[in-house]
Amino acid sequence: MLQVDGLSGGYGNEPIVRNVSFHVDKGEVLGILGPNGSGKSTLLKIISGILPKQSGTVTIDGKSAATYTQKQFARKVAVLPQLHAHAFSHTVKDTVALGRYPHQSGIFSSWSEQDEQAVQDAMGYTGISRYEDTPIELLSGGEQQRVFVAQALAQEAPILLLDEPTNHLDIAHQQQLLDTIRNQAHQKDITVVSVFHDINLAALYCDRLLLLKQGEVANVGSPQDVVLEQEIRTVYEARVKTQPHPEMPKPQMTLLPDVRGETKWFSVTKEDITILADHVVLHAQQPLKTISSAVHNAGMGWYRTFINRGVRDDYDIDDVQKENTDYLLSHGYHLTDTVAMMTAVRPEHVEVEEYESEHGSIVIAVTAGIGNAVDVSKAWHREEFPYIGTINTWVFINGFLSEEAFVQAMITATEAKTKALQDEEVVDPESGTIATGTSTDSLLIASTQQGTSFPYAGPITQLGKLIGRGVYECTVRAIHSYRQAKGGV
Repeated sequence: MLQVDGLSGGYGNEPIVRNVSFHVDKGEVLGILGPNGSGKSTLLKIISGILPKQSGTVTIDGKSAATYTQKQFARKVAVLPQLHAHAFSHTVKDTVALGRYPHQSGIFSSWSEQDEQAVQDAMGYTGISRYEDTPIELLSGGEQQRVFVAQALAQEAPILLLDEPTNHLDIAHQQQLLDTIRNQAHQKDITVVSVFHDINLAALYCDRLLLLKQGEVANVGSPQDVVLEQEIRTVYEARVKTQPHPEMPKPQMTLLPDVRGETKWFSVTKEDITILADHVVLHAQQPLKTISSAVHNAGMGWYRTFINRGVRDDYDIDDVQKENTDYLLSHGYHLTDTVAMMTAVRPEHVEVEEYESEHGSIVIAVTAGIGNAVDVSKAWHREEFPYIGTINTWVFINGFLSEEAFVQAMITATEAKTKALQDEEVVDPESGTIATGTSTDSLLIASTQQGTSFPYAGPITQLGKLIGRGVYECTVRAIHSYRQAKGGV
C-alpha cells in the first residue's frame, strides 16, 4: 500500500532524513522510533508532502504520490500532525467534520448520510461524542488530541499518518486510542504509520518498527527484532533492560538510572533471621531482588521482608490468599514489601546457616515437614488433594545475580533438597518409593544485587557449590528436627 524508497529531505540544503526505505502493507501498523532530532516527524512530513523531498520516491497503491492532486492525495492519506493551530473557533463535531472535505464534490457540496455516519463513528471510537457541541478551545490538550485523531479517522483514508497520537493523553486514553487505531487497521485494512516517543507503547501496538538514528534507518523489523538492549542503548545512548510483556509476546523496556553512590552497601547475615511464636521473619536493610513460589507475592520482584509462617496440620481455609493477607496486616507487615509462605512446621524447627567463600556468602533457612512427602515420578497415581506446603527453602545471596543465575540457583537448590530426601530415606507413603519433595514445596532465591557478580549458579560454580552444600545440610537437619518433634517418625 505504501512504499518509500531512498527518501531524503528536510528543511534546508542539508537533508535531515537520508536514504530511508521501507514499505507498509494493508492492515499493518508501523511505528517510527528514534531520539529527539533523529528525523521522525520530518520523515512523516516528507511522506505527506508537507515538506519537499530532495530524492527518493513515495508510492501509494503503485502510483507515485507526486501524481495525485491534493484532493486525490487526501482521499488516500489522512495526516495527524504533531501540533495543531486553531485560527477559528469550531465545535468538536465541526472540527471532526473537516475530515470529510476530500469526499465533497462540486461548488455546493452536500452533507451525505455517509459523511454523518463517518463523523459519528469517529467521535464514538475516540470517546468524544459527548463534547460534539463544545468549542474545541474549551477542551484540555488531551481531549483536543482525541478530536484531531477523530478528524483523521473520519477522513476514511486507506493510509493513516500519525505524529505522536498519544501526546497529552493519560494512560487510560492512550490505551483506548491505540486500541482503536490498531483495531481500525486490522479490521478495515488501513495502513498506519505512526511516530512514537514511547518505545513500550510502540512495541505493544505496532506490527513492525522502524528505528531512526540521525536521519538514517538503524533497524526495521518486528518489535522483538528492534527493541533490543544493545540497539536501544546505541541509538538512544541510554542504559536499558528489556523483558517480555507479561501477557503478550512483545518486548518492553526499562530505563536503568545511574544510582551509583545512592545505595548503601549491605549484606544479609544469619543474625537477620528472627524466630517468633508463629513465624520466621527476615527483614533486610534494603530490598532484595527475589524470585519465589510463595503464597504472597510469588514470582519476581524486590522485597525487604520475608515470612515463613507456621500453621496447624489441619489448616483448611477456602480463601488462603485473603486469610494470609489478613494475617500479614494484623502483624503490621507491609503487603507490597513482603514475601510470605506457609508451612506445617513450627517456627522453632527452622534450620538456619550462613556459608562463606572467598567469592561471597549466602544464608540458608529451611523448614522440612515431610508428612506429605511425594515421589514426583509417581504423583500421577494420586488424587488431587489440597496439601499445604511443608518444605520451604530460603536462599539469600550476597552478590549480583544474572537472570540465568536466578534460575540456575533454583535448580541447584531443588536438586540439593531432593538429594537430602534421598539420603534420609524419606518415603512417599502412597507409592512406597523415595520422595522428591512434598506436594506444594516453596522455594525462594533472594539477592542483594551488590558485590561479586555471579553470572551462573550451576552445581559446579562457586555460588552453586555454596547453595548445594547449604540447602542439602540445612534440609537434612530440618528433617531430623521434624522427625524428633513427631516422636522419631
